[in-house]
Amino acid sequence: MPPWLDIDTIMFDMDGTLLDLHFDNYFWRQLIPKCYSDKHGVSEAAALEIIHCKYAEVRGTLDWYCLDYWKRELELDITGLKTTVKHKINVRPNVEEILQELKSSEKRVLLITNAHPSSLQIKMEHTGISHYFDQCISSHTLRLAKENHGFWNSLQSLEQYDPERTVLFDDSLPVLRQARREGIKHLFGIEKPDSKRPAVLTDEFPQVDDFSKIMPSQSNGNALS
Repeated sequence: MPPWLDIDTIMFDMDGTLLDLHFDNYFWRQLIPKCYSDKHGVSEAAALEIIHCKYAEVRGTLDWYCLDYWKRELELDITGLKTTVKHKINVRPNVEEILQELKSSEKRVLLITNAHPSSLQIKMEHTGISHYFDQCISSHTLRLAKENHGFWNSLQSLEQYDPERTVLFDDSLPVLRQARREGIKHLFGIEKPDSKRPAVLTDEFPQVDDFSKIMPSQSNGNALS
């Protein structure tokens, strides 16, 4: 349970934290290789190998998350393809319940994502959860990925926050580690980012398996402010 009374700012990741990561795993590991195969006249196996090599070259950088980069690199309409399968985007269980409770508080509630602005827009329009947040920020605005050195300090230019009184929920260990290096005190991972895959367990950070279990109203303080 986060120490809600000691927290002023709540930061949520999007994919794998608020939204089921199954959509992104399906999109990048199944749909894109198939489309690449069709576009470039290679087998799906060859397409998968080519794409995995391209992924590995930029993993952990902002290009990894950039739809414009992948449009150029793969010669595919990435944004258009996302739109055609947006019905597969799903909010994780009890996400809206905790967001609703937090929205009624005096705390700042932020969505901080590595997703490209186009992807962020598609997902917010489809899920309708953007109104719960005081700000929705794509890391592309700061030209740094969340796991890159200096991101969390640079974020202060867009949203002033006290790292000692901030909590971050994120399914990415590299992101959580970088946030820890830059002083964010309260850090939580996600036990099962993809509903169709096994849990990703770690003892490095406390993990959330169901947001209903950490509702502020269920804490001992039974208060948000």
